[in-house]
Amino acid sequence: MLKLKNVDIFYGKIHAVKRLSLHVNRGDIVALIGANGAGKTTLLRAISGLLKCDTGSIFFDGTDIAKQTSDKIVTLGVSHVPERGLVFKPLSVEDNLVLGSYPRYSLKNRSLIKVDIQQIYTMFPVLKDRRKQLAGTLSGGEQQMLAIGRALMAKPKLLLLDEPSMGLAPLIVKEILRLIVELRDKYGLTVLLVEQNARSALKIANTGYVLETGRIMLEGPAEDLLMNRDVQRAYLGRDLDAGFQ
Repeated sequence: MLKLKNVDIFYGKIHAVKRLSLHVNRGDIVALIGANGAGKTTLLRAISGLLKCDTGSIFFDGTDIAKQTSDKIVTLGVSHVPERGLVFKPLSVEDNLVLGSYPRYSLKNRSLIKVDIQQIYTMFPVLKDRRKQLAGTLSGGEQQMLAIGRALMAKPKLLLLDEPSMGLAPLIVKEILRLIVELRDKYGLTVLLVEQNARSALKIANTGYVLETGRIMLEGPAEDLLMNRDVQRAYLGRDLDAGFQ
């Protein structure tokens, strides 16, 4: 579904992503792990069109999206949940969800969008209870749920998640990870997951990539990376496991 080949990204003179290649198969959860500054967020921003890669190609469903605008990439089926969610705080929960449907919003789709909002409320019952509440008054975990729900309103084929567990209580992290698995298993959604919580990410992923200073250093089945001693030493030994089983 997603293929990156020889991607380079610079911030001025800083070479943030270096000749990077990876692929994401349809229906998989792919975990991208690495330390702060490794280039994980930069990579997601390039895939979603918020940054442009300097060289290389990014193919999604056979279309080169490396030079496409972010709004066009959303309409093709890619939704991006940035680090810390970034909800529209002055708007209500429900208005945030409606905004998430903008790529397909029209008068004839209004009834379908209402159905989709109810589906989000089924996934996240707490959001239904808070549907008229301003998004900025939600807890951190609730805002993260809303950000994911808003992204799902665009009906994506591929969901990009940037550090969805950051700053959240272990029980909330466990619930969000459970939902990611449900999105794959029940709804067939493909997920590219960026996480510092490496152990929990690899436990739910099909495939993993280890990114260091802008380069892919290791890749393979997630269960193999969990058993890899170099990965254990660098990322799992001091990892704060959320306890996801």
